[in-house]
Amino acid sequence: MTGAENQQERLIEFTGWVIGFVDGEGCFSISFSRQTDRAKRRGYRLGYQVLPRFVVSQGVGSVHVLEELKGFFGCGRVFVNGRYDNHRENMAQFVVDRREDLTETVIPFFRQNPLRTAKQGDFEKFATCVKLVSNGRHLTPAGLIEIAEIAQTMNRRKSRQELIRILRDYTPETLDRGS
Repeated sequence: MTGAENQQERLIEFTGWVIGFVDGEGCFSISFSRQTDRAKRRGYRLGYQVLPRFVVSQGVGSVHVLEELKGFFGCGRVFVNGRYDNHRENMAQFVVDRREDLTETVIPFFRQNPLRTAKQGDFEKFATCVKLVSNGRHLTPAGLIEIAEIAQTMNRRKSRQELIRILRDYTPETLDRGS
């Protein structure tokens, strides 16, 4: 086997490891941050910031594998969160939340290399939400509601009904115009 063939085989093997690791320990999430004091800024016009994140978590004793993920994807960051509960070790996370990194690296990778568990459905919803944000839909009440409705069906299915209710009450005339 030539060096190039061996390198290609290692890349295929590592790609499989990444998919399996993310299937078990990864999360694709869409969260919302209330930013009412920034309403004059373009991305905060409705008082909410949409925060898409790809996260893989591990105990700090395995932080080296998160560094390997960072090297593999060529983006994101690794950091440690102190824990103050009954767990023995702190939690480390590999996080990609820059929209450009998500659209140019993370989403294309998982489109080409689908996950094997139900997490694939969350990924598809995540990719849809990132596309909606990239297209500016989060800047309209109807678009923000659409993103919130998708997000509440992901992961642990956290209800976004309060956010949706606030947005509908906030500008009902905008929704009638189909923004």
